[in-house]
Amino acid sequence: MASLNVGNLGEYLREQRRSAQLSLRQLADAAGVSNPYLSQIERGLRKPSAEVLQQVAKALRISAETLYVRAGILDAERDRSEVETRAAVLADPTLTGRQKQVLLQIYESFRKENGFGGAEDGEATPGDSETVDAPADGTTDGTADDSDTGPRRTAG
Repeated sequence: MASLNVGNLGEYLREQRRSAQLSLRQLADAAGVSNPYLSQIERGLRKPSAEVLQQVAKALRISAETLYVRAGILDAERDRSEVETRAAVLADPTLTGRQKQVLLQIYESFRKENGFGGAEDGEATPGDSETVDAPADGTTDGTADDSDTGPRRTAG
């Protein structure tokens, strides 16, 4: 059974798309997702990732955080400063999508280290903490001299 949040998200997306006077195909093209996938999201059959929601929000010119809350990725009562920090990162036009993703992963890892946050955002989940290229010795300050000079992943 599909989550109620996902259905609510789909209805909200459809409403926003219609308000923007966009067809499903136009929004899919603008967001860089497939038409069938976007249709499944609108019908509540798929739960999109935070990255897909960010792309759709950008195409609709609405807040990604609003979509995150509707999708159940963020709690409505979540710490306001955290939401604002994430919004600032996501809204920065000088960063690439990959840079924004990595920055949010690092931010989440620091919050976890300090006893805040969890895996609600879909960015960092247990077992994924090494995806930010943390040193193998467990340090988080990035000062290991024998490590590479930074994340150099090639997109597949």
